[in-house]
This record gives sequence, C-alpha cells and structure tokens, in this order.
Amino acid sequence: MDIRIAIADDHPMIISGIQNMLAGYEGFRIVASYGSSSDLLKGLESSQPDLLLLDIHLSDKTADLVVPVMVKKYPALKILVLTNLNSVLYLHNMFRLGVHGYILKTADPETLVQAIKTVWEGKTYTDETMREKLEQFSSRVKKEGSLKPSLTLREQEILKLTVEGLTIQEIADKLFIGLRTVEYYRSNIFLKLEVKNMAGLIKKALELGLAE
Repeated sequence: MDIRIAIADDHPMIISGIQNMLAGYEGFRIVASYGSSSDLLKGLESSQPDLLLLDIHLSDKTADLVVPVMVKKYPALKILVLTNLNSVLYLHNMFRLGVHGYILKTADPETLVQAIKTVWEGKTYTDETMREKLEQFSSRVKKEGSLKPSLTLREQEILKLTVEGLTIQEIADKLFIGLRTVEYYRSNIFLKLEVKNMAGLIKKALELGLAE
C-alpha cells in the first residue's frame, strides 16, 4: 500500500521538484499540496494524508504555530519537517512540539526517501548532518536544566514591544518593517523561549528578565 503524502511549502518549484522526485520511487503517492497554513489546515479537515512534508516558513505562518494544532487534532498524522534551516535550535523545538522527523532540503533523494520510510514506520528521523549537534545540545540542556536563550537585538526589541501589549501591526508600524517580518522574528522568539502561546511567552520573558 502506498504512503499517502501531502506537501506544505510556499515555493511551487519545491513542491513540483518533490513530486517529480518521488514519482521515480515505488510506494509513494502525493495526494495534496499547500502553500499556506490556512490552506493546509482547511485541507486536513476533509482528508488526512499518512505523512506531511512540512516547510517551517509558509506564506502566512510558521510551522511552530501550526504543528501544535495538527498534533492535537490529527495524532495519527506523521510530520516530517523539510527545511533549509540548519539550526539545532529549530530542530530541538520542532521535535518538542511533536514532529516526527527533521531533514534538510540539501539531502539527496535516497536520503529523503529513507527519512519518509523511517517516520512512516513510527520512528523519528534527524538529518544526519545535525545528529551530533542535537545530541550535544540536548546534553547541554539536560546538564544545565534550563538555558537562558540568546536573542538578537531585533528579537529583544520585538519581545519588549510584545510584552508591552503592542499588536503585530503596531510593532510593524513602530519599527518600520513588514508584518511578515514581525511574525518571522516573533516565531523565532517562540522557538527560543520554548513556549507555545502568548501567555507563555510573556510569562517566560518576565521570568528570565528578557523584556527589560
């Protein structure tokens, strides 16, 4: 029986490339593709694939805001992150949120196929170029108990304004940047602070003294 796969990526060329690549292998069937989180969630309401190839940055939201919804609503869905982000912080937090695998877009076709099969079998998969980094990071977190995240100056600025109660639009206007830029930075902050919602973000920021 074929593994039914859906792809969520905001670049049509990436989706087309994955479709063409997997067409050369037996046992896989692409059943849907989405460019935004809203289309993805709407599509899942009517039909769920066996496995989802998910990019971290979609056209309207980032994966950290979508994964918790899917994990809660569709617990049987296998999620394999396919991204350009070679960051152990993203890797660690994506697994924390409930994904089953993380692979870079630089991987060769055979490696992607193996990752899909591994996740489909109920195991977790980590891109081989990041496994040692993840082990070191996890060991450090376990040893130190908790890590005070390192935020960039822009992230600190946006975090402070968020804690002060400004909306995304107000932050964008104040800093003269776009809405998607604010969402991108705020998504990074969510990942670094390891929180899932605004209440948790504000609480963690105040506890760590990051919004002063």
